[in-house]
Amino acid sequence: MHPPVDTDRFSPGRPEGYYLLLSELMRHKQIDIAIQAFNRLRLPLVVVGDGPDERRLRRMAGPTITFAGRVPDPEAAELLAGCRALVVTAVEEFGLAAVEAQASGRPVISIGAGGALETVVDGVTGTFWRGGPEELAAAVTSFDPDAIDPQACVASAERFSLGRFRARLPSEVALALAGERDHERGMPRRSPRASRRGLARPFR
Repeated sequence: MHPPVDTDRFSPGRPEGYYLLLSELMRHKQIDIAIQAFNRLRLPLVVVGDGPDERRLRRMAGPTITFAGRVPDPEAAELLAGCRALVVTAVEEFGLAAVEAQASGRPVISIGAGGALETVVDGVTGTFWRGGPEELAAAVTSFDPDAIDPQACVASAERFSLGRFRARLPSEVALALAGERDHERGMPRRSPRASRRGLARPFR
């Protein structure tokens, strides 16, 4: 099962002109790719978060890039609701920020790998890219956030809500226990009803 997300903390707002990146500032998060891409694009990017790579990233950043530091949860929710799109540069196992952005009615421009392949619906709640700064810049240029329906983003995020998690948990536990009983009897364990890959299919 996916981790639960408190989607009720987020709601759509009025998008402004900036793009948003919300992450710990660490080298493996590949935030330098976004810095280089937005330097080329000369578009506003707000970077939220702190970490050991902050000084290096600040030195790289051009005049259209702002570092907000670590912000309280309510302010992060406001920034998510107001951005044109969330930019994701790191391969995450799940990717909480991508779900939170969709719960705020905003699309996601994400590297096409990891948990984003399950949480973001290509062409419906965001778009994917692979490569480096040039490829990210091309993805930002070709993607129109205004063409994305905010309610489609909200509906996508609800797949990972606390309520959905609580509703599914008892049956998943029962299925796991049944599988263990089968194993103790020398029978093959039962297959899960829904694989993680299956959850990546577009929602209805």
